[in-house]
Amino acid sequence: MEPRNFDGDADRPRSAGAKQTGRVLVIGPYLRVRAGGADAQSESHIQRNAEARLDEAAGLARAIDLVVADAIIAPINQIRPATYIGKGKVEEIAALAKSLDVELVVMDCALAPIQQRNLEKELQAKVLDRTGLILEIFGRRAKTKEGSLQVELAHLNYQRSRLVRSWTHLERQRGGFGFMGGPGETQIEADRRLIQERISKLESELKKVQATRRLHRAGRQRVPYRVVALVGYTNAGKSTLFNRLTRADVQAADMLFATLDPTLRALNLPHGGKAMLSDTVGFISNLPTQLVAAFRATLEEVLEADVILHVRDISHEDAEAQQSDVDAVLRQLGINPDDSGRIIEVWNKIDRYDSEQREELLNIAARRPEDHPAMLVSAVSGEGVDALLAAIEERLAAKRTTLDLSIDAADGAGISWLHRNAEVLAKELHDGRFDMTVRVDETKRDIVVSRFDAVPRVA
Repeated sequence: MEPRNFDGDADRPRSAGAKQTGRVLVIGPYLRVRAGGADAQSESHIQRNAEARLDEAAGLARAIDLVVADAIIAPINQIRPATYIGKGKVEEIAALAKSLDVELVVMDCALAPIQQRNLEKELQAKVLDRTGLILEIFGRRAKTKEGSLQVELAHLNYQRSRLVRSWTHLERQRGGFGFMGGPGETQIEADRRLIQERISKLESELKKVQATRRLHRAGRQRVPYRVVALVGYTNAGKSTLFNRLTRADVQAADMLFATLDPTLRALNLPHGGKAMLSDTVGFISNLPTQLVAAFRATLEEVLEADVILHVRDISHEDAEAQQSDVDAVLRQLGINPDDSGRIIEVWNKIDRYDSEQREELLNIAARRPEDHPAMLVSAVSGEGVDALLAAIEERLAAKRTTLDLSIDAADGAGISWLHRNAEVLAKELHDGRFDMTVRVDETKRDIVVSRFDAVPRVA
């Protein structure tokens, strides 16, 4: 559905007829930004296209099987404390919601509890803001125990401030993870106590899960496998690229947040080495703060990764803004997005371009600084994947030392230790001794040098 601009004199749509389950009206209440004005100066990220923002919000609604009856841009000059948007626009949206016979109005912004309550009273429909919508998606998509715990914790922290903000004074839960169902049955004081008790229990359970993850991570660190993590805007093609690189079958769909729970698979490198590839949840603009905090444990795979692949949908009209949003989340996680020694930028979906446009992209990539290259790939066709694997291998090798050594063929314990703790690049038997070339992490370099009389390999 094409988004329409609802700015005062917009044409009213015809009646939608009989009411359908899950019908929703999506509103984009975006601030007008004057060139050079204070609003523009305060923007720390690239200004996003309003139509693309609204289309993304409608996509979020469809991701949980809601029927988008209409999607409207409602530009505003300033945020109103009571209802976020002005009184006139509230009245227009109320009339539109009634004519469309919708059950739910999605506001593509972060609403304060009082704003949500007031809008629900004025619109006579349930109202969901961007944070609530993303939480609802995450609640439906989480499959692992850790993912479910993290989503529920984030939801409860969000819900705690909205216990009395619905259009029936005792309504507490609204279906799913608490946004779209019917009225609750408990008093507000009991609700607060029960929610706090549940939060405490979830935090305790998450600590146990995180401890288990640390043990698994420590186990992987004892073998010579490095970690490569995929990050990027949601729907940038991370899961498709993950499947292409690892020959896995992780769900990959043209859908926002198709992948939520982290997945690890072995990655075979061009010269016989191996790494672990991690696929993580996609980022999105205005990602709720509580979700960044809740998913910090899941994203520890990114924090611990030796190489991070920032996958971008280079064909998207808001590709630059999406890059800015991902960089902002990385900074929140304590990762420098400009760390060229660790981050490789991957321009995905080049299959959507014709040969002339692709050549132009290649020229743009060639003009980038040498220490900030861009790898052009198509996760669908496989184009550019071999070059990407070579770049990954080169980055991983730069963090390790290559050593030559000779070991008695009868020293089974020593040979076994090398295979467990180093990457064996070459191994030849000569006169009862194995001549070996190994690549080791800096933490094990001195051990290999002293125990096996190894010497650095001459380039």
